[in-house]
Amino acid sequence: MPKYNSNFELSVADMDLIESALLKTKADLSVQPDRTSDGLDDKDETLRQIHDLLGRLHNQKVFYRPRRGAYIGG
Repeated sequence: MPKYNSNFELSVADMDLIESALLKTKADLSVQPDRTSDGLDDKDETLRQIHDLLGRLHNQKVFYRPRRGAYIGG
């Protein structure tokens, strides 16, 4: 049985591309009208999974804050 690779080598640019693609997909799915009741459950589940993944990506980010001096946020 094959095993999953637990070591990923992704750059910051790769992560940014993934995040942008997820946001675009989420926006597209949110806007598209759904004509069937069966598709609604699938779309809702997909949107929930995308939202959860975007949250996990956000939680892994390290935001810069200087050790000394006043922090001026933007």
